Amino acid sequence: MESELVLVLILAILVLALGIWHSSGKKDRGYKSTPRHNNATANLQPFDAKNARPIPDNIVLFGLAYVVDGDSIVIQKNQIRLFGVDAPEINHPFGQKAKWALVSLCKGQRIRAEAIEQDDHGRIVARCYLEDGRDLSAEMVKLGLAIDWPKFSAGEYRALEVSGIRKKLWLADARQKGRIHVWQQFEAKQRNRSNKH
Repeated sequence: MESELVLVLILAILVLALGIWHSSGKKDRGYKSTPRHNNATANLQPFDAKNARPIPDNIVLFGLAYVVDGDSIVIQKNQIRLFGVDAPEINHPFGQKAKWALVSLCKGQRIRAEAIEQDDHGRIVARCYLEDGRDLSAEMVKLGLAIDWPKFSAGEYRALEVSGIRKKLWLADARQKGRIHVWQQFEAKQRNRSNKH
Protein backbone atom coordinates (compact mmCIF):
# COMPACT_ATOMS: atom_id res chain seq x y z
CA MET A 1 0.00 0.00 0.00
CA GLU A 2 2.76 2.43 0.96
CA SER A 3 4.78 1.58 -2.18
CA GLU A 4 1.71 2.25 -4.36
CA LEU A 5 1.26 5.67 -2.74
CA VAL A 6 4.93 6.50 -3.36
CA LEU A 7 4.59 5.41 -7.01
CA VAL A 8 1.49 7.60 -7.50
CA LEU A 9 3.27 10.54 -5.89
CA ILE A 10 6.33 10.08 -8.15
CA LEU A 11 4.10 9.89 -11.25
CA ALA A 12 2.24 13.05 -10.20
CA ILE A 13 5.53 14.93 -9.75
CA LEU A 14 6.76 13.75 -13.16
CA VAL A 15 3.54 14.84 -14.89
CA LEU A 16 3.70 18.24 -13.19
CA ALA A 17 7.38 18.70 -14.09
CA LEU A 18 6.73 17.67 -17.69
CA GLY A 19 3.86 20.16 -17.92
CA ILE A 20 5.99 23.01 -16.58
CA TRP A 21 8.89 22.11 -18.88
CA HIS A 22 6.59 21.85 -21.89
CA SER A 23 4.83 25.19 -21.30
CA SER A 24 8.07 27.09 -20.61
CA GLY A 25 9.63 25.82 -23.84
CA LYS A 26 6.74 27.07 -25.99
CA LYS A 27 7.63 30.73 -25.47
CA ASP A 28 10.57 30.72 -27.85
CA ARG A 29 9.77 27.85 -30.21
CA GLY A 30 8.00 29.63 -32.96
CA TYR A 31 5.70 32.30 -34.15
CA LYS A 32 1.96 32.45 -33.87
CA SER A 33 -0.19 35.17 -35.41
CA THR A 34 -2.53 35.43 -32.42
CA PRO A 35 -2.56 33.93 -28.96
CA ARG A 36 -5.02 31.09 -28.40
CA HIS A 37 -6.59 32.95 -25.50
CA ASN A 38 -5.09 35.97 -23.89
CA ASN A 39 -6.89 38.38 -21.63
CA ALA A 40 -4.68 41.18 -22.97
CA THR A 41 -6.41 40.89 -26.34
CA ALA A 42 -9.88 39.86 -25.21
CA ASN A 43 -11.46 43.33 -25.22
CA LEU A 44 -9.57 45.42 -27.75
CA GLN A 45 -10.63 49.04 -27.84
CA PRO A 46 -9.50 51.85 -30.15
CA PHE A 47 -6.66 53.93 -28.74
CA ASP A 48 -7.94 57.03 -26.95
CA ALA A 49 -5.38 59.83 -26.66
CA LYS A 50 -7.50 61.75 -24.13
CA ASN A 51 -7.11 58.89 -21.66
CA ALA A 52 -3.46 58.10 -22.34
CA ARG A 53 -1.04 58.41 -19.49
CA PRO A 54 2.75 58.33 -19.43
CA ILE A 55 4.51 55.21 -18.27
CA PRO A 56 7.92 55.07 -16.58
CA ASP A 57 10.88 55.90 -18.83
CA ASN A 58 13.04 53.26 -20.45
CA ILE A 59 10.50 50.42 -20.53
CA VAL A 60 11.54 48.21 -23.42
CA LEU A 61 9.90 44.91 -24.24
CA PHE A 62 11.71 42.42 -26.41
CA GLY A 63 10.42 39.16 -27.83
CA LEU A 64 8.31 37.33 -30.34
CA ALA A 65 5.13 39.15 -31.27
CA TYR A 66 1.62 37.82 -31.55
CA VAL A 67 -0.15 39.91 -34.17
CA VAL A 68 -3.65 41.05 -33.23
CA ASP A 69 -4.35 43.31 -36.21
CA GLY A 70 -2.52 45.73 -38.49
CA ASP A 71 -1.41 48.05 -35.70
CA SER A 72 -1.54 45.91 -32.55
CA ILE A 73 0.74 43.17 -31.26
CA VAL A 74 1.27 41.30 -28.01
CA ILE A 75 4.76 40.80 -26.56
CA GLN A 76 5.22 38.97 -23.25
CA LYS A 77 1.46 39.19 -22.58
CA ASN A 78 1.51 42.99 -23.02
CA GLN A 79 -0.83 44.42 -25.63
CA ILE A 80 1.03 46.98 -27.71
CA ARG A 81 -0.36 49.59 -30.08
CA LEU A 82 2.09 50.67 -32.80
CA PHE A 83 3.02 54.32 -32.34
CA GLY A 84 1.76 57.01 -34.69
CA VAL A 85 -0.16 54.99 -37.28
CA ASP A 86 -3.64 53.66 -37.90
CA ALA A 87 -4.37 50.43 -39.77
CA PRO A 88 -7.83 49.14 -40.68
CA GLU A 89 -9.72 47.09 -38.14
CA ILE A 90 -9.94 43.35 -38.86
CA ASN A 91 -13.57 43.61 -40.03
CA HIS A 92 -12.93 46.67 -42.21
CA PRO A 93 -11.73 46.68 -45.83
CA PHE A 94 -8.05 45.65 -45.98
CA GLY A 95 -8.10 44.72 -42.27
CA GLN A 96 -7.14 41.08 -42.83
CA LYS A 97 -4.53 42.08 -45.39
CA ALA A 98 -2.99 44.55 -42.92
CA LYS A 99 -2.89 41.91 -40.18
CA TRP A 100 -1.17 39.34 -42.41
CA ALA A 101 1.32 41.91 -43.68
CA LEU A 102 2.30 42.60 -40.08
CA VAL A 103 2.48 38.85 -39.45
CA SER A 104 4.92 38.55 -42.39
CA LEU A 105 7.08 41.37 -41.06
CA CYS A 106 7.19 39.96 -37.52
CA LYS A 107 7.50 36.27 -38.36
CA GLY A 108 10.60 34.79 -36.74
CA GLN A 109 11.70 38.21 -35.49
CA ARG A 110 12.30 39.36 -31.96
CA ILE A 111 10.56 42.71 -31.80
CA ARG A 112 11.86 45.56 -29.64
CA ALA A 113 9.03 47.75 -28.29
CA GLU A 114 10.05 51.05 -26.72
CA ALA A 115 7.08 52.13 -24.62
CA ILE A 116 5.88 55.72 -24.84
CA GLU A 117 2.61 55.75 -22.92
CA GLN A 118 -0.30 53.61 -21.81
CA ASP A 119 -3.99 54.18 -22.45
CA ASP A 120 -6.94 53.56 -20.10
CA HIS A 121 -7.42 50.12 -21.62
CA GLY A 122 -3.98 49.07 -20.40
CA ARG A 123 -2.40 49.00 -23.84
CA ILE A 124 1.14 50.18 -24.26
CA VAL A 125 1.76 52.60 -27.11
CA ALA A 126 5.28 51.87 -28.36
CA ARG A 127 7.75 52.41 -31.13
CA CYS A 128 8.36 48.89 -32.38
CA TYR A 129 11.43 47.74 -34.28
CA LEU A 130 12.47 44.64 -36.19
CA GLU A 131 15.83 43.02 -35.47
CA ASP A 132 17.41 44.95 -38.36
CA GLY A 133 16.23 48.26 -36.88
CA ARG A 134 13.31 48.93 -39.22
CA ASP A 135 10.36 50.73 -37.61
CA LEU A 136 7.21 48.58 -37.85
CA SER A 137 4.96 51.65 -38.09
CA ALA A 138 6.98 52.99 -41.02
CA GLU A 139 6.97 49.59 -42.74
CA MET A 140 3.18 49.27 -42.50
CA VAL A 141 2.73 52.78 -43.94
CA LYS A 142 5.17 52.06 -46.80
CA LEU A 143 3.23 48.87 -47.60
CA GLY A 144 0.06 50.94 -47.98
CA LEU A 145 -1.70 49.15 -45.11
CA ALA A 146 -1.59 51.88 -42.47
CA ILE A 147 -1.74 55.66 -42.48
CA ASP A 148 0.07 58.26 -40.45
CA TRP A 149 -1.90 59.55 -37.46
CA PRO A 150 -0.55 63.10 -37.15
CA LYS A 151 -2.40 63.75 -33.87
CA PHE A 152 -0.02 61.24 -32.25
CA SER A 153 3.00 61.18 -34.59
CA ALA A 154 3.26 64.90 -35.42
CA GLY A 155 3.24 63.78 -39.07
CA GLU A 156 6.34 61.59 -38.73
CA TYR A 157 5.04 58.94 -41.16
CA ARG A 158 3.02 61.15 -43.55
CA ALA A 159 5.79 61.38 -46.18
CA LEU A 160 5.88 57.56 -46.34
CA GLU A 161 2.22 57.21 -47.29
CA VAL A 162 1.61 55.74 -50.74
CA SER A 163 -0.42 57.70 -53.27
CA GLY A 164 -4.19 57.45 -52.75
CA ILE A 165 -3.90 55.59 -49.44
CA ARG A 166 -6.37 57.78 -47.57
CA LYS A 167 -9.07 56.91 -50.10
CA LYS A 168 -8.19 53.21 -49.88
CA LEU A 169 -8.23 53.22 -46.07
CA TRP A 170 -11.22 55.54 -45.89
CA LEU A 171 -12.54 54.22 -42.58
CA ALA A 172 -9.24 54.87 -40.79
CA ASP A 173 -9.12 58.31 -42.38
CA ALA A 174 -12.69 59.00 -41.23
CA ARG A 175 -11.81 58.03 -37.65
CA GLN A 176 -8.86 60.41 -37.63
CA LYS A 177 -11.10 63.21 -38.83
CA GLY A 178 -13.66 62.50 -36.10
CA ARG A 179 -16.31 61.17 -38.48
CA ILE A 180 -17.29 58.23 -36.29
CA HIS A 181 -20.74 58.16 -37.90
CA VAL A 182 -19.03 56.78 -41.03
CA TRP A 183 -17.73 53.85 -38.95
CA GLN A 184 -21.13 53.32 -37.37
CA GLN A 185 -22.85 53.27 -40.77
CA PHE A 186 -20.32 50.78 -42.13
CA GLU A 187 -20.64 48.47 -39.15
CA ALA A 188 -24.46 48.67 -39.24
CA LYS A 189 -24.37 47.59 -42.90
CA GLN A 190 -22.07 44.70 -42.00
CA ARG A 191 -24.42 43.59 -39.22
CA ASN A 192 -27.39 43.76 -41.58
CA ARG A 193 -25.56 41.64 -44.17
CA SER A 194 -24.56 39.03 -41.61
CA ASN A 195 -28.13 38.86 -40.24
CA LYS A 196 -29.47 38.16 -43.74
CA HIS A 197 -27.15 35.17 -44.22
